[in-house]
Amino acid sequence: MNVYQVVIHVVADGLMVPVVLIGLYELIFKVPKGQARYDAYTRILMAGLTAYLVASLASVYSPEEARPFVEQGAAAGALYLNNPGFPSDHILFATAITAAVWFETRQKWATWLLVALTVAIGVGRVLALVHTVTDVVFGVIFALVGALWYINAPRRKTQRIE
Repeated sequence: MNVYQVVIHVVADGLMVPVVLIGLYELIFKVPKGQARYDAYTRILMAGLTAYLVASLASVYSPEEARPFVEQGAAAGALYLNNPGFPSDHILFATAITAAVWFETRQKWATWLLVALTVAIGVGRVLALVHTVTDVVFGVIFALVGALWYINAPRRKTQRIE
């Protein structure tokens, strides 16, 4: 495995670790306690389940093309499940975490960091030949459909870090 392949593998799979850790930190320590926390966690759960349900239903109608590494006769450059790959579960999950952090904490720095990491993961998944651009784009779209649960969330002012 050469350096390029290692970098692609780390970007495509390894960046999920900081996305999850940053998301957990923000959602545990920055969401207000009490009823507001319960309400926020309920919205997060419903948004995630809705995104997963929409993605699962859409996967039935997925494009009838094989994963890019199969079509090109190459080795996969990242981890993948033995399914058509539509939509990208990595991107669905990373986008759902990013949306939860934004809507429930309004932490700009964390949200922008998560957006950058999510974009990097998407690029890495395409370069690793385990997803097409369509798989990645629809992973984002389906996660944002789940994020509709945040529409009626109470609006809090952005907290400034000093």
